[in-house]
Amino acid sequence: MCGIAGYFGPAEISDARVEHCLSLMRRRGPDHSASRHFRNPAGRNTYLLHSRLQIIDLDPRANQPFSIGPKWLAYNGELYNYVELRKEVEATGYEFRTNSDTEVLLAAIDRLGWSVLDRFEGMWAFAVYDEAKGDLQLSRDRFGEKPLHLYRDGDGLYFASEVKFIAALLGRPLPVDTGHLYRYLVNGYKSLYKGEQTFFEGLRELPTAATLKLDPEGRETLERYWVPSCEPEESMSYEEAVSGARDRLSRAVEIRLRADVPLAFCMSGGVDSNSLIAIARRTFDYDVHGFTIVNTDARYEEQDLVDAAVAELGIRHTSVPIDPTGFLDDLRDLVRYHDAPVYTITYFAHWRLMQQIHAEGYRISVSGTAADELFSGYYDHHLAYLYETREHPEIHSAARSAWLEHVRPIVRNPLLQNPDAFLENPGMRDHIFFDAEAFSSFLQHPWSEAFTETTFTPNLLRNRMLNELFHEATPVILHEDDLNAMYFSIENRSPYLDRQLFEFCQRIPTRHLIRDARAKSVLRDAMQGLVIDPVRTCRRKVGFNAPIFSFLDVGDAGVRQALLGPSPIWEHLKKQKIEEMLKQTHLPNSQSKFLFYFLSAKLFLEEFAA
Repeated sequence: MCGIAGYFGPAEISDARVEHCLSLMRRRGPDHSASRHFRNPAGRNTYLLHSRLQIIDLDPRANQPFSIGPKWLAYNGELYNYVELRKEVEATGYEFRTNSDTEVLLAAIDRLGWSVLDRFEGMWAFAVYDEAKGDLQLSRDRFGEKPLHLYRDGDGLYFASEVKFIAALLGRPLPVDTGHLYRYLVNGYKSLYKGEQTFFEGLRELPTAATLKLDPEGRETLERYWVPSCEPEESMSYEEAVSGARDRLSRAVEIRLRADVPLAFCMSGGVDSNSLIAIARRTFDYDVHGFTIVNTDARYEEQDLVDAAVAELGIRHTSVPIDPTGFLDDLRDLVRYHDAPVYTITYFAHWRLMQQIHAEGYRISVSGTAADELFSGYYDHHLAYLYETREHPEIHSAARSAWLEHVRPIVRNPLLQNPDAFLENPGMRDHIFFDAEAFSSFLQHPWSEAFTETTFTPNLLRNRMLNELFHEATPVILHEDDLNAMYFSIENRSPYLDRQLFEFCQRIPTRHLIRDARAKSVLRDAMQGLVIDPVRTCRRKVGFNAPIFSFLDVGDAGVRQALLGPSPIWEHLKKQKIEEMLKQTHLPNSQSKFLFYFLSAKLFLEEFAA
């Protein structure tokens, strides 16, 4: 796990800018940093910058930029199936000089061609420059676990793991994209990855599962090496679904335990993280150390389930209590590092979790990201399931009755309390951009943008899950996970984002996804005998969350001054509306989120638009 940056184009970048960029990359790679400069016959310069966090093969021989013949690699990520691919490459006669996945990745491309990307299992963003051809190719993993920002200036292309690296190479800051800031304030975090826009004008990201080739003259060709699809096999039995999911998740965990440094596990009271921990502990006898945020809000508190799991599995465990000390200063520091607003307060709490994992000496964290999107985990999934089973009276009736008994009492969003919501209106999505019209009124100049979604499949439930995975929920989590972990020089791994597991889940018939009002029923039953029953059978959807008033005492005069004092945010928001919100002793969930959006956007503008 590392940091990369670079440029391809006619300009020459000064040594001072290169060194400044490398200095900013130290959190992502504290163990080694270096750069290479090439100039091709067409007059194009290529700069490759790399900073290394040692995870696999700790020897300096695996440092980057790494070369095989004329090919040079700058790579951020992990290739989990490098052991198997190494054998395949060795069969071609290639002799390895390191034990790293870095060499396997480049040797596989060199010996087997670029089509080998489709066989890679891992997370990555990398650049390969070919001195012989004078061209550059950039690539990003299937799910976007690793970031790769792009910025075109004149005839040149800058690329980097973080926005600040591009600004350093450019020698100037990037202008803020106000429209995207309004999108965040009004429609919330789930709107941020529906298009190409970012928080800076002209800044884009390389699409997931894609390669971008720049020929010697700088002409670009974008190609996808993998396209997700959902094709349920209706003949698959429930038992086959359970068995297949268990086998593939176990394999996903197994290869993600590969490392030359120990791993820590992010742990909640839910089935997602507990499945990974139980597999690691009980199947592979891994010495698990779990880390948990301790919440004082009853809506998000799961300590009893965590304690029970820790005791049953016999694992080491560290609790990280919510601590409001230094919140505003820490949040500003985090916004500055993220080069963006921190998307929700959840990720501030997550940052504190990473801080503790780092303090105990770990360089890898493992998280349960994307289980909800693979197996069905959100409350609106229940209603979409009722819609999809409408032509199967026995299944639908039983599911509806179970939902009324077990789920409706714990659903807080009023738009999701009607079991027939999608039956009455299959296009209903108001619960996603909830209260957007009200939040638009907070702006000096009201702004709105209608909800849109990609059509992956005509199945309403599966299409929602795929939109969440590729455009709404998972990209947000991955963005924040990456930056929070790399702040402390930690690599974050997400076993649910495994190609074989994903493709198997897309073959599971929709009717198997929810049973007896339990979402993720396939995962839950796959974990029978591994995950303790109180966790495995719990219907309550908690999520990794924290209320803003756990960190922010708005009754404190100093805090109120910090929130309401002079700031460029007031060019965009009405101060009176925020003052009225701060007078409330309790805020509904949507307003609590908006208050954090305001605070995070305020700090972002003060850092990047002042």
